Amino acid sequence: MPRPRVDVVYYVRFADRVKIGTSSQPRTRLSALRFEELLAFERGGRTLEQRRHREYASLRGTGEWFRLQEPLVEHVARLSAAGDPWTLYGRWVADALAGARTQD
Repeated sequence: MPRPRVDVVYYVRFADRVKIGTSSQPRTRLSALRFEELLAFERGGRTLEQRRHREYASLRGTGEWFRLQEPLVEHVARLSAAGDPWTLYGRWVADALAGARTQD
């Protein structure tokens, strides 16, 4: 059975900026980025990413990079409180696999 697709919106920090991006293969994607810290994952794809870009438009620097200021700091803190991003991602993949098995 192929691995199910689990999209995430990721938040990575470099200095005082945060990149808000999305990927269905976060390990591969993050290995291609230059950043200092993985702050959080949020389950969702392009639609959620675009919504976050609109929400934090006043903090936008260049491209998908945003200044690490309120209210983005608060949002990332809420996401971080849910636990380690990789642990959460593993749980989401496991849940998707379990759902795929019950549909067989």
